[in-house]
Amino acid sequence: MSLPLLKSLFAHTAWANARVLDALRNAPGDDPHALGQFAHLLAAEHVWLARIEKRRGNVPVWPVLTLDECAALAEENARAYARFLEGETEGSIVREFDYTNSAAHPFTSRLSDVLAHVALHGSYHRGQISLMVRRSGGHPAPTDFILFTRERPAAPSPSGGTR
Repeated sequence: MSLPLLKSLFAHTAWANARVLDALRNAPGDDPHALGQFAHLLAAEHVWLARIEKRRGNVPVWPVLTLDECAALAEENARAYARFLEGETEGSIVREFDYTNSAAHPFTSRLSDVLAHVALHGSYHRGQISLMVRRSGGHPAPTDFILFTRERPAAPSPSGGTR
């Protein structure tokens, strides 16, 4: 997976998380399951970056957070992943690194695979949250990647046109 694609996926992640946060704030009722899924999604982003950076995270994988705490963690994650990816190269993202999962099992994975996992994991949970918001009478946030790309300014294609 290329570095530009990973950067785009994490820009999408930040965009999509902000949209989900708005949908949760505007939902007619408080669904603790939807909030719990969102808190987990954000915590997993945090935990994975801590593993990659060989530091201890300060959020458990399944935290109990308020919407305001989720907003702060989403912002922190977005800044941290953008900063991290700016320091990477095409060569460095294919390196392998060792880590221990939340069940204390050791693993070795390629960095690009873990980063792809983090982005895809978020999409999975945002889909669950959308269903929960809809079931509680709210309006889920559309967070498809193509919607994100349509909102960005068109970039010139290699053939000279726009996408």
